[in-house]
Amino acid sequence: FKSCRFLSSSVLLTTLRLTRSEGNYKLMENLSLVFCPSPPMAAHSSNRCEGLEIFAGVRKDKEHFLLPGPSGTWTTVLDPMDQGGPYTLMAGQGSENVTLRDIYFGDVWLCSGQSNMVMTVLQIVNASRELADAARYPYVRIFAAAPARSDVELEDLEHVELPWSIPTAENLGHGNFTHFSAVCWLLGRYLYEALGYPIGLVEAAWGGTPIEAWSSRRALRACGLLEDAGSLGFATPLNPVLSSSTSQHPHLSGPQTPSVLWNAMIHPLLNMTLRGVAWYQGEANTLLHTDLYNCTFPALVADWRRAFHAASAGQTQPLLPFGFVQLSTYRRQSPDDSFARLRWHQTADLGVVPNARLPGTFMAVAMDLCDESSPYGSVHPRDKQNVAHRLQLGARAVAYGEKDVVFQGPYPTRAILEVTKGLLNLTYSQELVCRQRDTRAFEVCCSTPCRWLPAPVVAVGSRTVTLALAGCGRLVLALRYAWAEWPCDYQSCALYNTQGLPAPPFILDVGHRFTTSPGA
Repeated sequence: FKSCRFLSSSVLLTTLRLTRSEGNYKLMENLSLVFCPSPPMAAHSSNRCEGLEIFAGVRKDKEHFLLPGPSGTWTTVLDPMDQGGPYTLMAGQGSENVTLRDIYFGDVWLCSGQSNMVMTVLQIVNASRELADAARYPYVRIFAAAPARSDVELEDLEHVELPWSIPTAENLGHGNFTHFSAVCWLLGRYLYEALGYPIGLVEAAWGGTPIEAWSSRRALRACGLLEDAGSLGFATPLNPVLSSSTSQHPHLSGPQTPSVLWNAMIHPLLNMTLRGVAWYQGEANTLLHTDLYNCTFPALVADWRRAFHAASAGQTQPLLPFGFVQLSTYRRQSPDDSFARLRWHQTADLGVVPNARLPGTFMAVAMDLCDESSPYGSVHPRDKQNVAHRLQLGARAVAYGEKDVVFQGPYPTRAILEVTKGLLNLTYSQELVCRQRDTRAFEVCCSTPCRWLPAPVVAVGSRTVTLALAGCGRLVLALRYAWAEWPCDYQSCALYNTQGLPAPPFILDVGHRFTTSPGA
């Protein structure tokens, strides 16, 4: 705390603590700084007190009294503040006073998930340059919660791995899978460059962890998962390659018990006011409840939104913008389709976001950012710059409402079957760039049970793709694209838009009727 204080966009945070000494309450600095963004500005204490009046303010001519509520907590609402700083916060009770300096107002983003979110700036491509650039961004402030688990919901973090800090080469690249998250840092840095005002970043992530550990009991019950941990199938350790360690010891995988990370690492942060969330998780769920992810992920998003909105006294917006990274790659030529299924389930089985089941969300497609030579295992690709770039496009469009920002890749809107010619014509939502005519990029199902056959690309127009259906006859039951654990080489999938964003994978089953062209 000696280096900085960070407040978010127009709201204040938990900065003060009341302690009891010889029967009297004393106002002290809090051990952990918790804050919020969007007007009006709210200050909140997680400590209990009764019958006290405390003042707090950021201007000498403005004083606000903090009155205890029914539970003994206290809160106040301050006037909105202009973005930027530095400001000074003064608070006091009787003769006790605390002054906090070097406070900045901006937007706060929470970054969570598993090991690809935990990877530090030290571990990514061009790490030395990225670390050297840290000093140019003193108005992007960073904070990291220490890994912790709990069987009950906690009000405060047990430990803080990195208190609110100005970014340096040391705290951005503290070590492998420690702090600070490269995806989180780069997202915040890109947003700062686009918006021009301070950004606060909060990392709460743990490698090798399934979504169930980050979900509250409420969210798990919404998907029919029982509260008994044994019945959830968590007894078998996850594959150690999915953990935040390159060691082959299974015990180094992260916690798998339901709700323990929600309890210890997310619940204590609820009184923050957030501008958005960035989520990079899912690898662990290619081994656990893969086909429930189309429920557990939307349930987590909805539950976090409700919880942050309620606990921040309504300061976090109800439709909290929620960005996520669609899974990258793992093993080349693997016959397993669990990564492909998980990618599809990340969109709630609708292919693109935002959608009706995942409103207010945005997605960074990462299946073309493979890294077979990564020293941390191919499941940990080192190109986090493109991941963060694609995330910030979505953040600017969805969270900040920039109308001209293209943040989605092209997606098919219509399919017309020309039976007599043995062709399938796809119409896409955007202008296309074909980088690779991979014979297995598209596949069709023409029989029951389904046997997937290649559908080679015959032609690519401005917004159309024509596929050959040799061997399929008159029956097309389903079509899929990039349905593989390793769909393509680095930045070489079949289709992109003119902005360089890849077309996301999809599977269209018999429920999506193909149109037959006239006379066919």
